[in-house]
Amino acid sequence: MKKALAVTKGLAVKNALVMASEQVMTRVIAMSRRITIRKFGRLAVSSIMLLAASVSFSALSDEAVLKQFNRLHEPFSALLSEHVKTIDNGASTQVDYYGFKQDRERLTQYLNSLVKVEKSTFDGWSKADQLAFLINAYNAYTVDLILNEYPKIESIRDLGSFFSSPWKKEIAPLLGKTRTLDEIEHELIRGQNKTTEGYNEPRIHFAVNCASIGCPALREEAYVGARLDSQLDAQTKRFLADTSRNRMDGNTLKLSKIFDWYSEDFEKNTNRKSESWQGIKNVNTENLSQFLLLYKTALNLSSQQISVLEQDNAELEFLDYDWALNATQ
Repeated sequence: MKKALAVTKGLAVKNALVMASEQVMTRVIAMSRRITIRKFGRLAVSSIMLLAASVSFSALSDEAVLKQFNRLHEPFSALLSEHVKTIDNGASTQVDYYGFKQDRERLTQYLNSLVKVEKSTFDGWSKADQLAFLINAYNAYTVDLILNEYPKIESIRDLGSFFSSPWKKEIAPLLGKTRTLDEIEHELIRGQNKTTEGYNEPRIHFAVNCASIGCPALREEAYVGARLDSQLDAQTKRFLADTSRNRMDGNTLKLSKIFDWYSEDFEKNTNRKSESWQGIKNVNTENLSQFLLLYKTALNLSSQQISVLEQDNAELEFLDYDWALNATQ
């Protein structure tokens, strides 16, 4: 079994396969031992035992690789659980940058572990593992960027100027080159150039965090491939349920500017060459209304409002975006 395939499987499945293979191998060895002793002598038995040992070692090695991958994001997850505070009954979060600053060495160690991941290794992972890695990298490097000047700044935009953007600073040694936050989000994740395919996953906009109040909440844990679909779904519902950022008044959709800036990510997914988003659910959306209808419960839509969206007749209004730092008050 190739390592690239092994990392895509859950530990439960992996353990079951290993146990099953061991049981089959035990029966094969017992039968073969009786036959080969009679026909070929004990030398053949030794060969079979060596083959069994190699199969067992391979299975254990694959499992060790899977465990190592799962441990990669545990340090960041621990930091997030300690320094990200839930507010507004779970609708959003604030970040304790003072706490992060005290634990900056731990954050640096995590970022250094990401640097060590080679492109060839990354390419062997599942799409979910790759995407979880990139989202975590974006969020961790964003926090690290804020810490450079905190508490002297009131917004991430204070780290740039009229001629330069904080998202265009080369701050992230990742997968063989030093990258900007824009490169991670728009090129690696969204595939907005000719050299990367992207992941055709509109829900990433509710996971990557720009350190601003107007941005969807920074999740209180790291993303992992095995649970990425459910994590992204929870983040989407969380953001859409926040009536200060998204709501429908009558026939008018009042939405975050995110839906304006990245409208193409929510529309005409069926025309894309890359695989459908939401994993095995195979979901595609032709327009924003169809995307929002997937989350009609989170938006608390009435039957009449649902009908308006089904006909794609809603009026659109995009709310002002709050660029103030998402720091604890």
